[in-house]
Amino acid sequence: MKKVIFKGCGTALVTPFTNDGVNFEELRKLIEFQILEGADSLIICGTTGESSTMSLEEKKAVIEFSIKIANKRIPIIAGTGGNNTKDVISLSKYAESVGADAILLVTPYYNKTTQAGLIAHYTAIAESVDIPIVLYNVPGRTGINIEPATCLELSKVPNIVAIKEASGNISQVAKIAQLCSDELSIYSGNDDLIVPILSLGGLGVISVLSNIYPKFVHDMVMDYLSGNWQKACASQLYSLPLTNALFSEVNPIPVKYAMKKIGFDCGEPRLPLVELSDTNKVKIDKALKNFELA
Repeated sequence: MKKVIFKGCGTALVTPFTNDGVNFEELRKLIEFQILEGADSLIICGTTGESSTMSLEEKKAVIEFSIKIANKRIPIIAGTGGNNTKDVISLSKYAESVGADAILLVTPYYNKTTQAGLIAHYTAIAESVDIPIVLYNVPGRTGINIEPATCLELSKVPNIVAIKEASGNISQVAKIAQLCSDELSIYSGNDDLIVPILSLGGLGVISVLSNIYPKFVHDMVMDYLSGNWQKACASQLYSLPLTNALFSEVNPIPVKYAMKKIGFDCGEPRLPLVELSDTNKVKIDKALKNFELA
C-alpha cells in the first residue's frame, strides 16, 4: 500500500485577495481557523484558490507562506498543475523545495491530450519530484477525463498515490477503486458525493464546503470511516442545501461570499469571475442561517 497523505477533510482553500494582490494576513487567519477546526489537510492554489488568475510569483509566495504557517501541523498539498508540462515540472520542483507534503495536478486543459498523453504528462512530472502526487480529474472544467484504465497505469508510478475524483460519475469511481485498489487513494472532489465515494473505499474529500465548516466535513468522513454510517449519511443529506448554494454559480464565487458572511475578508473573485448575484446571495444567506453559521 502506498503512502496515504491524509484521511478525512482536505480543504480546497480560497485565496484572499486585495486590489493589490494576495492578502497574506487574512490567509494566515484562514489557515489557523482550518487547523483549529479540524481540517486534515489544506490544498493551496487549487481551483477554489483561483490559481488560474494568479501569477507564478503569487503561487510561489502563497505555497511557501502556507507551508510556513502550517508548520507541519497538517499536510499542505500545493496545486501545481497546468497544461504546459515543462512549467508544471518547474512549479512542482519549487513546491517540493519549500516543503510541500504533496502536489495536486489537474489534467491539462484546452490543449487537452489523449489518454497516452496523460500518462506521459503525469509520468514526466512524477519523475521530476519525489513527493506524493494527487491526480485531479475534473472533466467539467478541463474537457478531458482520466479513464479508469489510465488511472491503473498511473497507479504503477511509485509517487502517484491518489486521485481527486470530481467527474461526478460514481460508476467510474467504482471502476477506479476496483482496478487500482490500495495503489491509488481516492478523494471525493464533490461535496455532495462524499459518503457515496467513501462507500467505494474513498479516504476523504477535497472540499469547498469545509472552507466554511471544516469540523462538520471532518466529522462526516470520520463517522463513516469509524463505522457510524447512518450518522455520516445523515450529515451528507443535511449539508446538501448549503452545498447546492455554494455551487449556485461558478466556484469559488459563492464560497467567497459565504466566507465574508462568517467573518473572513477574502475579497472579490478575480476577473473573469464576478460578484455573486443578489438572487444567489439570498440562497447562501438562508443556507448559512439554517446551518446556524450566520
